Formats: sequence, C-alpha cells, structure tokens
Amino acid sequence: MMSSYDTLNGPQREAVFHTEGPLLILAGAGSGKTRVLTHRAAYLIEEKGVNPYQIMAITFTNKAAGEMRERIDDIVGFGSESIWVSTFHSTCVRILRRYIDRIGFDNNFTIYDSDDQKTVMKDICKRLEIDTKLYKERTFLNAISSAKDELISPEEFSLKAAGDFALQKQAQVYREYQQVLKKNNALDFDDLIMKCVELFRADRDVLESYQERFRYIMVDEYQDTNTAQFHLVQLLADKYKNLCVVGDDDQSIYKFRGANIHNILNFEQYFPDAKVIKLEQNYRSTQNILDAANAVIKNNTGRKEKVLWTDQHAGEKIIFRQFEAAFDEADYISDDIRSLVRKHEYNYGDCAILYRTNAQSRLFEEKFVAAGIPYKIVGGVNFYARKEIKDLLSYLKTVDNGRDDLAVRRIINVPRRGIGATTINRVQDYADRNGMSFYDALCNAQQIPSIGKAAAKIQMFTGFIQGLRARADYLSVEAMLEEIIEDTGYVRDLELEETEEANARIENIDELISKAAAFDEETENPSLNGFLEEVALVADIDDLENGSDYVVLMTLHSAKGLEFPNVYMAGMEDGLFPSYMTITSDDPMEIEEERRLCYVGITRAKERLTLTGARMRMVRGETRYSKVSRFVKEIPEALLRGEMPKEKITEMPDRSSYQSAKKSFQSRPFGSVYQDRFSKSAYGNGGRATTGARSFDSGATAGKTLDYKEGDRVKHMKFGEGTVQKILAGGRDFEVTVDFDKVGVKKMFASFAKLKKV
Repeated sequence: MMSSYDTLNGPQREAVFHTEGPLLILAGAGSGKTRVLTHRAAYLIEEKGVNPYQIMAITFTNKAAGEMRERIDDIVGFGSESIWVSTFHSTCVRILRRYIDRIGFDNNFTIYDSDDQKTVMKDICKRLEIDTKLYKERTFLNAISSAKDELISPEEFSLKAAGDFALQKQAQVYREYQQVLKKNNALDFDDLIMKCVELFRADRDVLESYQERFRYIMVDEYQDTNTAQFHLVQLLADKYKNLCVVGDDDQSIYKFRGANIHNILNFEQYFPDAKVIKLEQNYRSTQNILDAANAVIKNNTGRKEKVLWTDQHAGEKIIFRQFEAAFDEADYISDDIRSLVRKHEYNYGDCAILYRTNAQSRLFEEKFVAAGIPYKIVGGVNFYARKEIKDLLSYLKTVDNGRDDLAVRRIINVPRRGIGATTINRVQDYADRNGMSFYDALCNAQQIPSIGKAAAKIQMFTGFIQGLRARADYLSVEAMLEEIIEDTGYVRDLELEETEEANARIENIDELISKAAAFDEETENPSLNGFLEEVALVADIDDLENGSDYVVLMTLHSAKGLEFPNVYMAGMEDGLFPSYMTITSDDPMEIEEERRLCYVGITRAKERLTLTGARMRMVRGETRYSKVSRFVKEIPEALLRGEMPKEKITEMPDRSSYQSAKKSFQSRPFGSVYQDRFSKSAYGNGGRATTGARSFDSGATAGKTLDYKEGDRVKHMKFGEGTVQKILAGGRDFEVTVDFDKVGVKKMFASFAKLKKV
C-alpha cells in the first residue's frame, strides 16, 4: 500500500526523514515546502514517536499559520491539536502572557499598533519640544524599530550615539518612548520579540521549560527573519538542536522591515553540523516562466545556487509590451483582462496586477471603474485601522487594561460628552504629578483642582467602564461590544449624519460585531483579552478572501506567498523598477534586493505572464521618460513574445505619438481632470516642446533658449548647485550634463531640469 510519503519527490522525502540536528531546506518558489513541513510533522509523530506537544511550527502571517494548521490536522489527525502552530508574534504573546511579570510588566499588557505608536511619538515630541519639521516623528519610530530588530536597548543605543547629535536625539526619544510604554503597560510589535528574548535571557527556568517543550522546531520563510527572531529561535533550539528552517534566499525582499538575509546565507556557520537540502522542482509555473525567473536571479551574487525546473510543458512565451504612456499601459491590461474573461479563458479572480509602488494603482482603478471590471486592492487601509473600529476597540482595551492611557484618552470624549481639551490636560497633569495612569486620575476627578462641572461627566464615564468590568467575566465579547455601542450612542450619531460615509462606517461596525460573534463561537475559551490580542495581530494580506471573482491589485511586496494563473507586472521601467534610489545607491546589495523582488513577481504566475512598461509616466506632476527595466533585458529574448525596443533615453516621442497619446488620454472617463497637467508637462502649442527644446516641426528653437552655457554655475531644485559640463543640442531637447556639488554628475533634459543660472 502506497504511503503519503511516496507522493513526495526525492529531496522532499530526504527533508522529511532527516529529523535530528539542524536542517536548512532551501525551497525554491512553488517547490512544495508546506507539504514538506506538514509531512515532517506527521513523520515525527507516526514514525519517530515524538509527542505532538513537543513540536513547534512558526511562520510569519496568520494566513500562512492557518493554512499550515489545517494541513497538519488533515495529515496528522488525532493529536495534531497539540502541535504549536503559530506566527512569531503570536508565539511571543502566548509566552509573555504567562511570564512577562518576571521582567516587570503586568500580564494583561496592551499591544500597540502603528497608529498608537504615532500618537505616543507625537506626545513625546511635543513634551520634549522637538521640532518635527527638522526631526520627523516617523524617523524616530523607524530608528526605534530598527534598534529593536537588532536587540539594541535604549541604553546601548545611547552608548552607540556618542558624538553624533542626531543619534543622541534619537536615543533620548527611544528612552522616553520605552518609559511611556512601560507606564502604560503596553508593548509594540517589535517589543513582542525583543521582550521574549529578554525574558529567556533573564530567567533560565522559563527558557528551559520551553526548550523541553519544543524539542523539534520548524521555521517557515526563514529568509524573512530579523536578528531578534534569529536569537529567539536560537535560544529555543539551543538544547536539542533539532531546528529545521525552510526558506529561499532568492525571495528575501523585506530588508526594509528588518529582515536579515545573512540568517539564511550563513546558517551553516551558525549551526556547523547543519544539513542542507535543495527543493528545486516547481509545481506552480510553466518552464518558460521558470526559465525567465532563473535568468533574472542568476545575476545576483549574494545567493545560494539553485535552478527551478518543472515536468510541466514549456507553456506560453512571456508577453512583453512597452507603451508610449502609463495610461496606454492601463488601457491594454484592462482590455486584455476583459477579452480573456469574455472568451472564458480566465475569470477575473485568476488575474493579478503587480506593481512596485502603491501610486501605480490609480490608473488601473480608474480604468476598471469605467470598464465595470471588479477589483480589489490588497494593502489598502487595514480594517482595524479605521477610525470607528479603533474607537470601539479602545473601549474594549479600556475595560481590559485601564493603564492604557492611549485608549482612554482616545474615547474619553467619543462620542462627545462635554469633556474638553482643557479638562483632559488637567487630568493628565494630575496623573503625572501623582505617578498614576490617566484612568486612575479620572477615577479621582473630584480631587483635581479647577475641574468644575466636568467632574460629574467624568464620573459617568468611569462608572460606565467600571460596570462593564464588573461583568467582563460573564459577558461575551459580542454582548459587551453591543452594549458599548448602544450605551454610547455611537451608531445613533452616525445614523443622524445620513451620509454615504456614515453608512459605510456603520457597515464596518457591523462587520466588527460579526467578528466578535465568530470569535465567541469558534474560540475554546473566549475572553476579551484574547479577542484584542487576535485583532491586533491581523495582517493586511489576511484580508484577501479565497474564491472571490475580482482582479487583485497589489504591490510586489504584498504578492509574496500568493499565486495566480494570469499575472501582469506593470511599470517595468528603469527608475521605477528598479527604483531610481536603488540604481544610484552605492550599496550593490540594494539592486540585488530589487532583483529578488522581480523574481518573486515572476514566480507568482502559473500559466501566463505579461510584462509592461511605459516610455513616459507622470511622476509628482511631471512627465518622466524611462528605459525598459534592466530586469526585462536580463530575460532571454527567446522566452519573450514582443519586440525589445532599441530606445535611447534621450529620445522623446514624435509628434504623431504625442497626438495619439493625447487623444487616448482625453477619451478616458477621468482624462479631463488631468488634461491640462498633461499638456503642460512636456508639450505645448499642439505638440511643440516649448521649454528650451527644439520644435518638432522646424528644428528652430521654440520659446526662449537656454540662459546658461557650459562652465556656468546653475541650481537645481533637488540637487542644489553645480557646474554645467556639457550641453548637447538633440533633435527635440537639450541634454545637459551637470557636476553637482553634493550628488556628483547628472545628465538631464533641460526642459525638465529647470536649471537656473546662479
């Protein structure tokens, strides 16, 4: 009788059967890594006699954890519920809920999301009298997050900042930020990992108890781990060394989030006895798509060698199209999708448009609305970040943890209770002077001088919260939420607005109630704290529904882990993808990460892949001209359907191309909004270049000629001052070469550079 292990290929079986000691599985895109992990869990239990309780599987998103949980349950059967399947953050929350009191926090801590962090940072900058025009709040938050990813404490940060004024300012803010969180009994997302590592290092008994429990550890998407996550896993696996990590260095695309590619590249150095197994057979894409991906990624030097292959047919060639303008690109893609659906070759839900930047979605949205094509953008405003949802969650947080000043301050006058800013500031001052939380100060409002009539209003608020707390143990989350909505009149106030926006907000509230009801029904021991914990850990990608028939629009970063039969990669232009900042960077690793991102995009396609770009694209209100992306040029022409242009970046479209583009643009439903901007961007007077460039018709200069010459000092609005080295009079514009004092030599069109003589 054939066992389930016989369905695995050779390297997959080898990875499943190797259970003792460190193991690195290099799993190429679409190579069946989840099958390996789930079968490995089953093999440990069925063949090796391992207690399911002693197996841990960690991944990054709730969606991935849910899928792994379901597949493990299907394969393992009885006892599978004892296997710990979780995300990094959920794992740390569970551990910290039990033991964080050993490092000075209460176990009912609050988890702050990005909006909460911004509010804290805004207050800190105001209190420390920091000029936020000079020092951006986001810069401080990014610096703190990066420090926590590297397990750098405020004290260590201060030592490293010695002699650097900007870093010293960041150190001061970091120290203050952590003090506020500690006072509020709150952790941010980075703290969840950092504090868990701190706990393990501080309390040997706690660490050993989890080392005994988790004798076999499996980590998915290992290439995405940061330094803190690496140390967390290393500590847990230190006793038994049975650590299996699965990842693909070619898909490491989250450096901006702190991912450290060296965790996977140097795995054998960290674990000298490690075995390495490569999974190179792909079960997702056609061979042409895989050959294109292989051709692109082989240009990276910082990688472990692997070549994807499939036993499927070669499939269609990759379609490549370059257009005059970005809106022509959007027209083509929307028309192509509509044609494929009309011919019943694909459904809308089979199609995805991937792009480098969120800003690229606008043209597609406009075209889809006009054409009646259903679509959904992944990575928009997270449901739990919407105002009405955050308001109601803040009520629940206040009931659960009165020390969370942020939550209490958010709702003290929502809906309006006549408690103004002056009163709130007096309460906060009282709290600060007496070393108590904002909520405790509210409970002592009668003792606060000059509080006046507001004391009665505050008492009604605290009485309401205390009443909910008294019944929290037997009220369901749904019942508590509905009582808050009813007693505060939150929805009634929205109904009185009688607007579409208010109706949409009410629908969001209804959805939150549905979420609470589902949590109460589906959770074994539902609690308010558990509900707040679950919604705090929701990621944008978890919102992507399965089986819905709409075109998906998303950034390439958001697409990782997904697959679609028909994929369009839009904006394949140098300066956009790879980005201008990447191209001009002194760090060669920057372009390698962009290339990995391209590799991820290509390997999302199962059957059909289209690459598109535009010669000109509106960026920040100005028209930009671009070459075809170097990544497209790395694909052998034999794999492409469509001619690779032999363009020069100094060439502009001729007049007939301009007139065609303008006519197409004006015919669009939204074209009139941008018509004037388009006509002024590079052309005027019916297609003439009028800002110092030569006429399309006669070759005589149109408008005024340049007011500077070679050797003159000029100033650029972005690059600053420099010296003109060369001016070339091309057929349609002057190409100016300038040696800028701060950024070096740049070549640019005079009509767009807008250089001014100094």
